[in-house]
This record gives sequence, C-alpha cells and structure tokens, in this order.
Amino acid sequence: MKKIELLSYMLLCLILASSCTENFEEMNTDQEGFLADEVSAKFFLTDVQFRLYSPDRFPYWRAQLIHADRYAGHFTFGHNSSWWSDELCYDYNAGYTDASFDWLNNYLGRVVEFQRFVQEGGDLENEFMFAMSLIIKGLYYQMYTDTFGMVPYTEAGVEGVLTPKFDEQSVIYQGIIADLDEAMSIIGDTERTGIGVNDAGSNDIYCGGDLQQWKRLANTLKLRIAMRALGAPGESFAAATINEALAAPLLDDVNGSVVMTKDFVISQWAAAAYGDVWHNFGGGSDWTMGATLINMLKDNNDPRLSVYAKPAVGGSFLFANNAETPDPNYQDRLDFIVASLDRAGADYTISTAGDETTIELAPGQYIGQPTRINGDTYPYVRYDLFSTPSDRVIQEKGAQVDAYPEIVLTSAESYFLQAEAVVKGLSGGDAQTLFATGIKEAMKLWNISEGDADTYIATEAAADITGGTTDERLEKIAHQRWLAGYTDGFEAWAVVRDTGYPTELAAGVSNQTIFGLGTLNGAYPQRMRYGSGAQDNPNFAAIDGIQGADVQGTTLWFAQ
Repeated sequence: MKKIELLSYMLLCLILASSCTENFEEMNTDQEGFLADEVSAKFFLTDVQFRLYSPDRFPYWRAQLIHADRYAGHFTFGHNSSWWSDELCYDYNAGYTDASFDWLNNYLGRVVEFQRFVQEGGDLENEFMFAMSLIIKGLYYQMYTDTFGMVPYTEAGVEGVLTPKFDEQSVIYQGIIADLDEAMSIIGDTERTGIGVNDAGSNDIYCGGDLQQWKRLANTLKLRIAMRALGAPGESFAAATINEALAAPLLDDVNGSVVMTKDFVISQWAAAAYGDVWHNFGGGSDWTMGATLINMLKDNNDPRLSVYAKPAVGGSFLFANNAETPDPNYQDRLDFIVASLDRAGADYTISTAGDETTIELAPGQYIGQPTRINGDTYPYVRYDLFSTPSDRVIQEKGAQVDAYPEIVLTSAESYFLQAEAVVKGLSGGDAQTLFATGIKEAMKLWNISEGDADTYIATEAAADITGGTTDERLEKIAHQRWLAGYTDGFEAWAVVRDTGYPTELAAGVSNQTIFGLGTLNGAYPQRMRYGSGAQDNPNFAAIDGIQGADVQGTTLWFAQ
C-alpha cells in the first residue's frame, strides 16, 4: 500500500505533538511511516477546533477575558486587589489589542491548511470533513468580523495573494451563508464521516462525529447571522435567509447544544482556561462579577446565580479620607459604594465614628461590582465586597472535574432566535413556548434541574413574553441571550451592540468621578481596533472611507 506523502506526514506529526492529550485521542506513530489505511484527516481536526475557542493563555487572557468578557459586562477588574482599574481596554491598549487581533487573524491559516488536506484531490480527501471545515470557517469569520468589522475574506488564504483586500461585513456575512449552504448540501442525510479510521468520532470535539448535528449547527449559525444582519443598511438577503433556516433542522432540545469540553490536562500554552489566569498570578489578576449580571440574576430569582458566581466574602471594611492627601471626592465615592450595596439588596450595617466609616457586610451574599470603575475610585472597591466567578468557571488545571464548557453554539440560542423571529412577524409559531424552551436549554448547560427551570419560567416576568409591547418582548429575549452568553463574551458583547440590551451597559458611563471614561469618553465599545500588523497591508487604507475610523467607537454594519 502506498505511503502518505512526506508533507502530510510532517504536518501530522507536528499537530499530534502539539495537541494530543489524555482527552484528545492519541495516535501511535510508525517509525517507518504511515500506510494509507492508517491515516485520516480526523487527526488534524482536533487542533483546528480547540484553538478557536480555547487558544493558548497569551491570547485567551487578552482577547477573551480582558476584552470580550468585560465589554460584555460579565466580568470586572478595578477592585483594590487588582493590577488594573476597570478602565483597562476601555482606554485603548495597543499591546492587548494586538494580541487579540493577531490570534484571530492568524487562526485562518489552520482552517485553510485543513481544507487543503480534505478537499477534493487533497492528500486526505474527505468531503464530509471538508463540510466541517466550511462550518468551522463560518464560526471563525462570524467572530472575527463581529469583533473588528471589515477583514480580508474573499482573497484571504488564496494562494499567491499576499495582501488580500478587506471586505465589507455584508459581503462576509453572505459568504459565510453560502459556505454553510454548501456544507449542509454535502452532508445531506449522511450521519458519519466514514468508517473505521475515517470516522471522526471522538477526535471531533464539537459534535463527536455526528454529521447531522454539524448540519443543525450550520443552520443555526445561518439563522444567527441572518437575524443579526436584518435591517442593517442596504441588506437584502436576511429575510429570505431567515425563512430558509427556519424551514430546516436547527439545534434543538433533543440533540442539545454544541459545546467543547474543557481539557484540564493539556498545557495552558496550547489550550487555556480562566483558571490559568486566576491561579497563576494571585489576587492581582483576579476579577469580580459585573453588577449588571448579578443584579439581573438576583432580581429575577434566576437559579443560575449560584452556578455562575460565588457569594462575596464579606467582613468589616474601614473607610477614611487620608488627612495628608485627602480625596476631594471621598464622600461621593463612599456614597457610590453604599448605593451599589443598596442596589444589590445587600444586608449590611454602616457606622461612622469621627472621620472613619465602617461597613459590616454579612457573608454569603451575591453582589456585583459596577463596570468601568476608574483608578481614583479603585481603593474604595474592596475585593471582599463583591462576588467572584464560581469554582466551575475558575477551575484549576490538573483536576478532572465537571468544569464549564466552551460554548460553540447553543440550542438555547436556536430557540431564542426562533422566538425573536416570531415576535418580529417573520414566522409563525408560539413565541412563548420557543422562549421557554430556550431558557430550559440555557439552564441545562449549567446543570440546573428541570424543576427549577420550570419554576423560574412559571413565576418570573423575565421569562414571560406573552404580553407587553414588541420592544418589551424583544428586550426580554435579548436579556436571555445575553445571560446564556456567560463565558462566551464575544457573542454576549455582540448581543449588546446589536440589540442595545442590557441598556445599562449599552448606555456607557458619564460620571467621571466614579468611572473611567476611556478613549471613547464613556461610550460603549462598538468594536476592537485592528492590530498594528493590519496596517502593513496596503489595502488597509481603504477601510476608513467605507467602515469609518479605526477606533473603538465606530459602529459596525450589523449594529447600525
């Protein structure tokens, strides 16, 4: 039997060496080479998949945690033990932005290389894994363009093109949809990628080799993109695309969400998790929970509260203005802390003796920290006053536990998008039933019991869209999408920009005594700036006249 070509062999060895772990299926190597029936494209698949949702710690910390999760309003810095005020990256930081841009920009090469192996005539030709590659490319580009806006697409990865043009979002969205349609057509009714070594199986860490789940994933991504594009300037494809998606199978409550199980054995320099940041650096890198998130969960008796977060430690907190270097805004800042506790419904006592004020906070309470605290307010924001992420989120590596999964695309979002389509008059159906099913699916990801989910749906106004205006119903759907996006900051941030909800976040901040106004003078970030390497492309200059200035405040096409 023929030997695999040298190039395939070398790349295969490289990927296996970098990505195989106890949880990512291993392959024994033959010192004399691989026979054709011993080699499969599935051994390339795992690396491509996990590096999109769990890159190494350098970008994971900067892209996911410092930018997306905090722009989403889920996490905050700026407490008195933190290395930074919560103005970090609201005040543009080139180093952190470059790390985020470089990771996403460079990821495409992995997808392109995989596609070349599995495409027709490729060394490891497999039409079904090629379909997978088209869907992965769609997932990637949706994240990439929704983060930066115009990026190279139509000429990206084309052999011989070293400086591809930057395409408009409308072009990218339609290109993704076309790729998803092609992938679904290839898959058809087929269930597996092959037999024996050609069955992707457990090497496929998204869907376990289930091609029909890949097809549902593709169609749900198609629906998300079309719903996001709906009403954007000049778009003419969204309504028809939405109808197509609604007429085909979507992620559902029978087959569940597409998530990627975290690997707590693989090195953080190959695949990172929040715990790598939390446990590697001590308190300076720790983060707290955003007040908008915690208050929404508490206000609505949401059973996800205790699995998303841990209660504040509480204790006794002394506040006194420094006589040698007095803060002229001391009382305003202290009042703000007190008001934040009141907003959270906290159980505390406050006493004043002379120039000193003491707050006694009972332990075991969920209290979120307000977003975008400035450096001058920083000393007042005591770490133990506020909730931190649950142990499931900040799980340390080295232990095999039921940690949070990386979200690829959820069945919950499928139902929320369908409910939104009904409310907007784009389709028929029972919006409340779809909405309630979405809530149940979102809670399943965090092991909330069906009984607790049913109680929440039956008793809380936040789970009821049977009445109210269209805007009020859409606001509730947006809130549930945003809540379900916890630990998926890129998507939760996109929900805020696209819908304007939660309004508390979308409105930005204005009180410069308390908040860090950042580069945008308090406005909400609409995008990330390009990394410095993007300007090396001579086509970069054309962006300004089409999309607008390369600043965080430029509203992207989908959100206009």
